[in-house]
Formats: sequence, C-alpha cells, structure tokens
Amino acid sequence: MEFCSIASGSSGNCTFTSTGQTTVLVDAGITGKRIAEGVNAQDRKMEEVDAILVTHEHIDHIRSLGVLSRKYHIPIYATGGTLRAITCCSSLGKLDFSLFHEVRPDETFCIKDLSIRPFRICHDAAEPVGYRMSSQGKSFAVATDMGCYDDYIVQNLTGLDGILLESNHDVNMLQVGPYPYPLKRRILGEKGHLSNEVAGKLLCDILHDNMKTILLGHLSKENNYEALAYATVISEIAMGDNPYKADDFPVLVASRDHPTQRFQL
Repeated sequence: MEFCSIASGSSGNCTFTSTGQTTVLVDAGITGKRIAEGVNAQDRKMEEVDAILVTHEHIDHIRSLGVLSRKYHIPIYATGGTLRAITCCSSLGKLDFSLFHEVRPDETFCIKDLSIRPFRICHDAAEPVGYRMSSQGKSFAVATDMGCYDDYIVQNLTGLDGILLESNHDVNMLQVGPYPYPLKRRILGEKGHLSNEVAGKLLCDILHDNMKTILLGHLSKENNYEALAYATVISEIAMGDNPYKADDFPVLVASRDHPTQRFQL
C-alpha cells in the first residue's frame, strides 16, 4: 500500500492511494491537469483510477470533479449529504449522476482489494467525513477539515501505518492576521480547522510503535507555514504524555503546490 499528497492546502486538496491493484483519489480540489500530472508521476494513468472519495463539498475538495467525471468516467463516492450538495454546485458543470455512489459513516465498503471506512468529522459542510483505508494488513487515513476531535476520531485513527492529518493554522497568526472576525471565529470554531497545536495533541493520542509516516496537510497559506507547523507538532509530541520522542517518527509537511514523495506502508 502506498500514498502521496498531490496537493494539500487551503487552496486545493488531492491525495493518491494505491495498493497496486486498486488506485483511488481522496478529493479533487485542484485542476484536472494538475491531478493527471500528479497521478502520472506515481506511474499510473488517470484511466487506472478506480474512484474519487470526496470528504465534503467545499470547492477546495471538488474543484475538478466535473471535468474528471466527464473525461474519465471515474466513480465518485461520498455521503448522501455531500452528493446532494455537489449537485447544487453549478461551477462543476454537467455531472453524470450514474457515477455517484453513496457511502455512510461507520459502514465499511470495498473497492477491489481496498477496504474503506468513512468516519464523521466536525466541519461546516453538509455531511463531511474522513476516510480510513486498509489493504493487506496496512492502513492509511485522510483526516482534514476538522474543527475538533474526540474519542470517536481517535478510535478511527488508532493503529494506522500512515496518516495525512490537518495542521491548518497557527492560532496567533490567525488572531492577528487580516481575516475578518467572522472568518477567524469560523476557523477557530468546532466546525472549523485543526490548529498546529491541536494536531500535535491528536497525534499524541494515536502514535504507536508501527506508525511509519505522518504527513501534515491542509496548511493555510495566510495563517501558517511549513516550518512552523512542523516545529509546533514536534514540540507537542515531545511534551505529550506518551513514551515517544519527536524523532521516533518521520513527520513531513505536504505542499500545496507540488506532490510529495510516494510513501510505502
């Protein structure tokens, strides 16, 4: 099982996951051209993509759903609430509803040899979810766009081999930055986004000896930067109530502009 981030940030998101037999994308929030280039860089063709798993209907997660569905006829998986919201997004153009597949939180489904379990997340969208994917004893999750986390989230992220975890903003940068107050309140709220500090605390709850790759993602362009996200999360791990040191695990930061390396689990 392998994965990479094709793009991750407040301006657009797309994650590649493959078992060798099955290839899926989580979200399609950048241009179709960039997604195709990112997939090609992983030695795959768009025609080999088996599904697009959509976390929620915000444009930085669905920007190219329309063009990809029309050009490549890729099945689209999302919750009922998300699918209904997608149909109301006129910027996507014509959609082939026969490609829609409704999923339900906490109900596992399979695409070939890939087992996929959607789990609820707290975000200001219709019916948002994260995805935990497993194959041949390995597991990887995409967990972004969460204003908060609880025991339910921790349970869904326990025992992973790899994770793409939101580390959206630095609280101080956000508070003193140029965003209008209502937007700051939204981001900081329970249906907003995880700060660097909270992402580090969540990691402390799910770290285990066999965790292989931690990828921090969905960084805000205005209220965060890679070195700060990394340093804050590493600090939380070092200070956390856990037996691990900061350098016990590879912690990397996904770029909004370029694909990451491909990680083998």
